[in-house]
Amino acid sequence: MKVWEADPAPALTRAFASIAATRMAGLAICNAALQVEALPFRRTAEGHWAGLIITPWAINLLCLPGHAGNWPQRAAGSKHDWRFPSGDYEFIVAEAADIGSYHLCSLFSPALEFASHEQARLTAEAAAQALFAAPSAPPPPAALPSRRAFLGLSG
Repeated sequence: MKVWEADPAPALTRAFASIAATRMAGLAICNAALQVEALPFRRTAEGHWAGLIITPWAINLLCLPGHAGNWPQRAAGSKHDWRFPSGDYEFIVAEAADIGSYHLCSLFSPALEFASHEQARLTAEAAAQALFAAPSAPPPPAALPSRRAFLGLSG
């Protein structure tokens, strides 16, 4: 199993750019306005890597092993749930020769609604920020006015 000691974003950008230039080149699901770009990855609570990658065909959240200790060994195509501060998300297990094992959660596929790469990047950055943000606490219940105040009487 390949373990990523440092941010895998540069290597992912190269690997997916190769896929874009070969297997995905010219397919109708590709958005010509988008290029391959992996945003900087962050460590999860388990010590693995999580981040977003923009490709002409999708914007995906990826998880990659940061150490061998607790990386779930699953068959390609199976599913695994990952917990983030914002909640639990279902990922599909994938494998690639130059990447190794990784887990993929599709956010936009295909990514045809983006008019520009900048628009796709801003969306991916917002998704990454939301992923690692703790859910906001519900607002406290509004204090109900006393019956006297409700009736316009002094308190």
